[in-house]
Amino acid sequence: MMDLSVIDDPASATVALDPVRTRLLAELREPASAAALASRVGLPRQKINYHLRTLEEHGLVRVDSEKRWGGLTERRLIATASSYVVSPGALGPVAADPDRNVDGRGMDRLSASFLVALAARVIREVGQLLRKSEEVGKRLATLSIDTELRFRSAEERAAFTGELTAAVAALVSRYHDNSAPGGRRHRLMIGAYPAPVAPPDAGEKETT
Repeated sequence: MMDLSVIDDPASATVALDPVRTRLLAELREPASAAALASRVGLPRQKINYHLRTLEEHGLVRVDSEKRWGGLTERRLIATASSYVVSPGALGPVAADPDRNVDGRGMDRLSASFLVALAARVIREVGQLLRKSEEVGKRLATLSIDTELRFRSAEERAAFTGELTAAVAALVSRYHDNSAPGGRRHRLMIGAYPAPVAPPDAGEKETT
């Protein structure tokens, strides 16, 4: 089972987003039969079998094992990944694209929309590369940095942005070689946005 699978086929995305099938995919992180799933989900076995066949046809679940009971064969299925992401590429021509011009103008590079479009491109492109790397059995070389910081003021946030931009520009100028034989281009994306506010625990009182 893969840790994560990126769905870029529109039909498969539609199948995966069905609430019942989403529940089945969550249950099938461990192998289970249609009878066991029917008991957990509270639906007739016939309906469970229908949903399982649909998931299997789109490569979202696979047979883990089979066992014969008299004249019957019990199939235990398992999800092909522990989690799934729907690629913006599944939306075709209306998918978010940071390079798209609107009325002859590019997107505002300081806008939240541009950040979302960049993130969408990352999912689309890395998802495609990940699938190819799995096909050839090679690990995809990536780098991820994820952290949080709390600014004391808007002025310090602006100062940090300036220093970070200068540092990245210096590193790029040092290591980028557009004419290097055998070299491979890489994308570097850095984004920042306010961290979502976590809701208070059920047992805590909100303060104002």
